[in-house]
Amino acid sequence: MSSNSRGLTVIIGGGISGLAAAHDLARSGINYTIVEKRPRLGGVIETQRLDGCVLEGGPDSFISQKPEALALIDELGLGGEVIGSNDQTRITYILRHLGLVRLPEGVQMIVPSRIWPMVTTPLLGWGTKLRMALEMLRQPRRHQDRSVADFVIDHFGHETLDYLAEPLLAGVYGGDPTELSVVSVLPRFAEMEAKHGSLVRAVLKNRQRSSGGATLFRTLAGGLGMLVDKLGEGACFHRGEAQTIERDADGFRVRVDGDWMRAQQVILACPAWCASALVSALDPVLSARLAEIPYTSSATVSLGYRASEFDGRRAGHGLLIPKKERRRMAACTFVTEKFAHRAPADRVVLRCFFGGAADEAALNESDESMVEMARDELQRILGLTATPLFRWVSRWPRSMAQYTVGHADRWKEIQSRAAAIPGLYLAGNGYTGIGIPDCIRMGRQAAEAVTGKSRR
Repeated sequence: MSSNSRGLTVIIGGGISGLAAAHDLARSGINYTIVEKRPRLGGVIETQRLDGCVLEGGPDSFISQKPEALALIDELGLGGEVIGSNDQTRITYILRHLGLVRLPEGVQMIVPSRIWPMVTTPLLGWGTKLRMALEMLRQPRRHQDRSVADFVIDHFGHETLDYLAEPLLAGVYGGDPTELSVVSVLPRFAEMEAKHGSLVRAVLKNRQRSSGGATLFRTLAGGLGMLVDKLGEGACFHRGEAQTIERDADGFRVRVDGDWMRAQQVILACPAWCASALVSALDPVLSARLAEIPYTSSATVSLGYRASEFDGRRAGHGLLIPKKERRRMAACTFVTEKFAHRAPADRVVLRCFFGGAADEAALNESDESMVEMARDELQRILGLTATPLFRWVSRWPRSMAQYTVGHADRWKEIQSRAAAIPGLYLAGNGYTGIGIPDCIRMGRQAAEAVTGKSRR
């Protein structure tokens, strides 16, 4: 079938998944339209410049180990803009009893890869350290899917859950470890448990194979907005809200703001809860399974200061606040320490995080209230009293997918039922990974299914 006879492909959702799909469709000569209800493309990726500083409203980077983001960036001619995080100065702090305790060097989420930093850290008590030592005696055992909390407590106890797993996962998922699936959220550790028994023994064994000097996080010098801006150049973009999808003789018809748009293929590059509403007329069971994927909300408050007036404690690349110690703020990043090229030398930029499963109500606060909450927390924790030069509040309601216990089986059923509707494809952060590389991968896989052309 020639590309002209394929008809229109409608992509619902103009975030990074939808843009990646559109990029590949355009290169294959496929006629497409992105339907997006927001006035701009990019989804949660949004970059702004204030006072000469590069600010990110959503994600500020992507992990280096997954190649999909770098591959797309190179294809777009942006490879020269890629920068790495300042890993040589990477120090993260955890708040405990109103004191900042350095995250032990070499910790991989919950597992120590170096013994001495864990022995000497004041973050965990001697009972937990002894438990970590005894964990090395565990034998291989395969479990059914269980919560991250159950998994961590089983291996290392409650203190490790409270002061390592929960704050670290809150920064990624904004989720509740008692609900999150270890198989879907920490698959590498679940595999280690099945193969080695002891996570510590497995990590120590594999330490020599690690990627040496590879930078953990990467981004673009001018912000991740450069990526979505480049993808959006010349994109066929229809601003409107998709309301439902129905079958017709030629494929599908999509109702957008009351009008019908015909399509031969549809790529749902939107949150699972949105996809659920759209497919209810096509397959009520598929709709129900998609609706079972919960989402949490998040908000960021960026604050810029004159370096000469910054009177608070410096805290490396930033700090995490465990739920047990938390008021409203969950974390704070020292943007100007984490990445170069983010601000002039005489500026300090902080980014504070709110929301998540434990505090959805934070998004209902006014901008002024959120800024004051951030300033109060920074004074309490860092002693910072200086008045910021600028502030920027970004809200992302129902944006972070939660892979709860049973997610892997749920996803298998969703895949099976979606495959039974020829021409319908799913992409986005609700299924097999929430990071930028994962979303790009799913968007490009959807485009590949439409075109029938492999990128390999």
